[in-house]
Amino acid sequence: MNNKDDGESNINPSRPNIIIILADDLGFSDVGCFGSEIETPNIDSLAHDGGIRFTQMYNCARCCPSRASLLTGVYPHQAGIGHMVYDAGVGPEYQGYLRRDVETVAEMLKREHPSTNGDYDGTVDGGGRKPEKGGGYATFMVGKWHVGGEYPPDASHEWIQNTMGDETHPTPTQRGFNKYYGTLGGGGSYYQPPSLVRGEEVVKEVMPEGYYYTDAINDEACDVIESMSKEGDKKPFFMYVSHCAPHWPLHAPQDDIDQYKGKYKLGWDKVREERHSRLIKQGIISPTWQCSPRDELSPPWEEVPPNKKEWEDARMATYAAQVSSMDRGIGRILKTLRKTGLYENTVIFFLSDNGGAAEYLKENGEEGHWPEFYGGLTRAGEQIQVGNLQGVKPGGEATFQSYDLSWANVSNAPFRLFKSFVHEGGISTPFVVHWPAMMPQTQPSDCIKNEDGDNYDGRICHSPWVLMDIVATICDISGVPVVPDNIEGESFLPILYGKEDTTRIKPIFWEHQGNRAVRDGEWKLVYRRCDSDDTSGQEDKKDGVHGWELYNMEEDRTELHNLASQNHERVEHMAVLWFEWASRVGAKSWPLKSLPEGEKDWSNLPWLW
Repeated sequence: MNNKDDGESNINPSRPNIIIILADDLGFSDVGCFGSEIETPNIDSLAHDGGIRFTQMYNCARCCPSRASLLTGVYPHQAGIGHMVYDAGVGPEYQGYLRRDVETVAEMLKREHPSTNGDYDGTVDGGGRKPEKGGGYATFMVGKWHVGGEYPPDASHEWIQNTMGDETHPTPTQRGFNKYYGTLGGGGSYYQPPSLVRGEEVVKEVMPEGYYYTDAINDEACDVIESMSKEGDKKPFFMYVSHCAPHWPLHAPQDDIDQYKGKYKLGWDKVREERHSRLIKQGIISPTWQCSPRDELSPPWEEVPPNKKEWEDARMATYAAQVSSMDRGIGRILKTLRKTGLYENTVIFFLSDNGGAAEYLKENGEEGHWPEFYGGLTRAGEQIQVGNLQGVKPGGEATFQSYDLSWANVSNAPFRLFKSFVHEGGISTPFVVHWPAMMPQTQPSDCIKNEDGDNYDGRICHSPWVLMDIVATICDISGVPVVPDNIEGESFLPILYGKEDTTRIKPIFWEHQGNRAVRDGEWKLVYRRCDSDDTSGQEDKKDGVHGWELYNMEEDRTELHNLASQNHERVEHMAVLWFEWASRVGAKSWPLKSLPEGEKDWSNLPWLW
């Protein structure tokens, strides 16, 4: 877990406050400090004002698996969410909720030393693990949970109240958080969020005019900071700010949408090209990495009919507005930290749970297709129109749209593919760490200058890491000892202290609905499962080179030059590593159960959902 020199202490004597800010379905190049045209001055300030950007931080390709790993420091399968939040009936790795024998980072940080009268009772995880001590932190969560079983978007308040907290639906307050406000399930309306709770009580009232979930999450976070600044014992706090934005539906305040109206009429091809150029100028990617071609399922912009271009501009403008609104709220969090005197010694991590989503949302919530469950009524009793209906302007409460494959291809520029895939477009996140009190400040000589003479302040780390490493790093920062077998993550704290040559020791592995990959140093082996795949070879390693792609990530991170046919031995070696890992963590062949004859596996075809 710990990559620091043996003689270096891993305990900060003035233990910092810790905040994780997680965006939902935000692509690699969707914020300004990672090449975007979307205005995110507050996130950018974290990078440029005493922060560091990690250009090769990885997530787990999908919302709930990533959140499970981020909360526990282990792979999603080990945490109990190898796929989504339903019980697949194939074992604890796919049970759909956090396992009791795996601790959350909130439980680690909250627990006091066993010899004190603190919160630790020796039975937190149910697995008999008793680390020597915890962190003594106050712990808070606001926003999307999505690691505690299924909550249908049309479920009644009574059903949610009677279900939450049972054995298969653990809540944040049962898994280490002192206080919680947010949604227990996945996506839904930003104006009347489904499964909204405070603590252990369902919020049943109709939300007032002007309510917007993204604002509510950020405002709750500000309230937590204000209350902790007034605590007499000055106990440090850990807060998990788990946003839904910019996950579909495309809901945003009209003023924010108007800010971007017309900006995207130049089309997705040009926007991708401009983002690629800015990423190079900012020093985020190598100038030798070509931008991946427009996705084969995306039409050239010049072939889009003029009347549809207006609607496409509106969709991307609404998506950009969702990001800007989230950023503005993050600005309020930073302002509150400064006002309360907690800014300097608060560590802030900002990242996304997966790449941009190509999910289409079946037109009109047609019966028999899952989006129909979102087709209820607005607060005013108006029928919600579910689906990407050209001519229906997105953004308002009566709409329920996504920005679709072509704009998701922009979000993930310069990489290939999307959320749920384990090529770079699905697993690469913008990642910023900010800790003014302890991180070395950027010197003028460290700034990157482009050909125009513009400075891009802030430190940059190019070594590969994965989000479960954040848990290991938090344990190092807070002084919480961790039994090495209890977490898979490795600490990157030395990088924050200025030791830029620190690298991850172990390879990184992925598996999500049959898509699989391993990153080992400069090499990445990746496999994309298609609907027609024969999975019989997964268990007995008969695949060989067939189906695997091999890339040198130092030379070709956009995965355009497959070297598998030239490196059979390396492919075989890395494939063996992957199968050994899959056996160890319980990753199973896909589909998890045999499909009825004639039924299609839609899991890897999100653009047809």
